Amino acid sequence: MKYIRYSRYTGEPADEVDLQELIKRLGDFFLQSGFESQYYGVSEFDPEQTMEMLRQAILRALAEGDLLPEDLMEELTQASSGKSEEQLRELVDRLIERLMQEGYINGQMPPQVTPPPDKMQRGSAGSQRDAQNETRFEITDKTIDFLGFRTLKDLLGSLGKSSFGRHDTRELATGVESGGASRAYEFGDTLNLDISATLFNAVRREGAHVPIEIDYPDLMVHQCEYQSSCATVLMLDCSHSMILYGEDRFTPAKRVALALSHLIRTQYPGDSLHLVLFHDSAEEVPLGELARVQVGPYYTNTREGLRLAQRILSQQKKDMRQIVMITDGKPSALTLEDGRIYKNAFGLDPLVVTQTLEEVAKCRKSGIMINTFMLASDYSLVHFVQKVAEICRGKAYFTTPYTLGQYLLMDYMSKKTRHIH
Repeated sequence: MKYIRYSRYTGEPADEVDLQELIKRLGDFFLQSGFESQYYGVSEFDPEQTMEMLRQAILRALAEGDLLPEDLMEELTQASSGKSEEQLRELVDRLIERLMQEGYINGQMPPQVTPPPDKMQRGSAGSQRDAQNETRFEITDKTIDFLGFRTLKDLLGSLGKSSFGRHDTRELATGVESGGASRAYEFGDTLNLDISATLFNAVRREGAHVPIEIDYPDLMVHQCEYQSSCATVLMLDCSHSMILYGEDRFTPAKRVALALSHLIRTQYPGDSLHLVLFHDSAEEVPLGELARVQVGPYYTNTREGLRLAQRILSQQKKDMRQIVMITDGKPSALTLEDGRIYKNAFGLDPLVVTQTLEEVAKCRKSGIMINTFMLASDYSLVHFVQKVAEICRGKAYFTTPYTLGQYLLMDYMSKKTRHIH
């Protein structure tokens, strides 16, 4: 007689991995700005990433622990047999497959160009391993949004905050939420009646009898805090110095920008956020492309970034307009009237500094505040940054990549009570 033995299904090891935790650990790899390329031999200006690079990043994430049971990870990594290496590779391939199925990444095959038969080695056509190594991927908007959410959650957790509302000001107006003493109704107010005060006025005028006759002077409405909107341009320095000197400063800056974008989209829907990258020149970049941006040329054209930010803010009909500038270096480039770029990386060039401060003064005349977040501790730059803050009545923060997010979010949300219309 034939028997069938059933056993408990334990599932595949890759199915036990929390994809969101894996995405969080791969955040620096997905947002990498060219810093790792100094050690892995990848071109700093090539934003494309291969599946083989992703495999290596997943292996490093798995080696950190907690994603897989310790006994299973030790079995896969400590054994030197070819079978264990094959199992580990199958595990990573399965994780990549899950990332694609869940919509975190998209795989892309590069264009294939086959050379003439007389120039090919026999048996070299159609090499599957080479095709797999050359397959590239790109992260999706789902991954970008998730990284912004996790960064924002971590930053707010460190600040001890749980939730935030919209930008409040000292002005009072009628609305849905009551925030002050009620007052007499005026034509044009939101009809958010204070029922008790209205009935009291009617009874005091006509006496206590039924029915109560309510007249126009009896109407009382609640007052609420007047909530304003803010237009922000985030100026991000992407010059080469942001990844030099043994520290990656650009990736944390991108993380903070993603968190700020998520905060505005979810908590301040009336606000707007634009991104400007400045290096030898300046350019506006869609927020959806922020995660794919890497460092660019060597010089820092702060003046051109301010000019572009002013043009963007001049089109925004908001109550508050501000520029948030994140940089680690001195202004070292200037766009001349004929379009040529004047460059001088040695010291604070008087021409560059003068023209940059003149642009700062124009921002103040336009009612635009500039808050500068300096990621360097060079004492020669302290006076320049303080001068910028003094001219535009903004603030200067001398911070590090580790505390940048806390300072920036605290500054952004503290404006709720400092602007009067």
